[in-house]
Amino acid sequence: MSRETTTAHSSIAFDAAQRPLGVVVGFDGSENSRRALDHAAEIARRRESPLTVVTAYRSSPPIYTTLAAVPEEPEEEVRRREVEAVLEAARKHLAGHPGRVDYRAERGDSTGVLAELSASAELVVVGARGRGGFLELVLGSVASALPSHAKAPTVIVPADEAAASHAAGDAGPVVVGVDGSPESRVAALHAAHAAEERGAELQLVMAAPSRDGLAQWYPNLVEEQALAAQRQELETSLEAEAAWLARHVPEVTIRSSVEIGSSVPLLTDHSREAQLTVVGTRGRGAVAGTLLGSTSRGVLHHAHSPVMVVPALADDRVSD
Repeated sequence: MSRETTTAHSSIAFDAAQRPLGVVVGFDGSENSRRALDHAAEIARRRESPLTVVTAYRSSPPIYTTLAAVPEEPEEEVRRREVEAVLEAARKHLAGHPGRVDYRAERGDSTGVLAELSASAELVVVGARGRGGFLELVLGSVASALPSHAKAPTVIVPADEAAASHAAGDAGPVVVGVDGSPESRVAALHAAHAAEERGAELQLVMAAPSRDGLAQWYPNLVEEQALAAQRQELETSLEAEAAWLARHVPEVTIRSSVEIGSSVPLLTDHSREAQLTVVGTRGRGAVAGTLLGSTSRGVLHHAHSPVMVVPALADDRVSD
């Protein structure tokens, strides 16, 4: 099932006055963080929002076994100078950026620093991997942990150069996974906002269980008639979600489809053509106590384009 809807009403993701940092990007000087910096700068330019570049550093209390081991220059000062050099590289890289840019050196763990700043940000952007990442890992520690704790949507820019080339100005739709839960509605609203600012179509994707998947739950009811009825129910639900979203999204073309399969492979496949793939932190079926659901975690690990993970933010439009 595919459906198209257009609308022309106002949609604002955040009150800018309550999110003064605008678009926050973590930068450590690595190549992947440079791509994240470019991605964040483009989004800030489109939104006419401030851009805040953050480099975090940690320093341990010095412990020296002998007087001779005490360095001439305090380690804290050395680390601070290194951080300033990283930020200076960011300044040079953004020399042509037309908007306001603030540079911050923050002491502390990168994930904790960015999570704290996210409460005052419209969006946080990080690279999938930075300096010190293990080569065998797809995601670095910050990219893995930050979406679970951020108080604003987080965009993860892939480490793979070809995948990261899906920049904010590329062609292709913004794709969002929906399941009818309040969390997925919040994700859909932010996906719609992203599609609006990019001039892109919005694709809503709802996963329908395959015959084998449904048989695990209803072994005596897996007949063609039952499968058709179940899919019709999902299509009706998705049509209602698309109509609801259309009332809140300005001038965005919305396409929607119910597709057979599991959410992660479906969204991963769509991410090949998407300029942005959007998921909520959790949706229906999430295990109580988990911070990041299996779908969002799986898409983060396998997507072929930048991924936005949207936390369960309060939004009056969800119940409208």
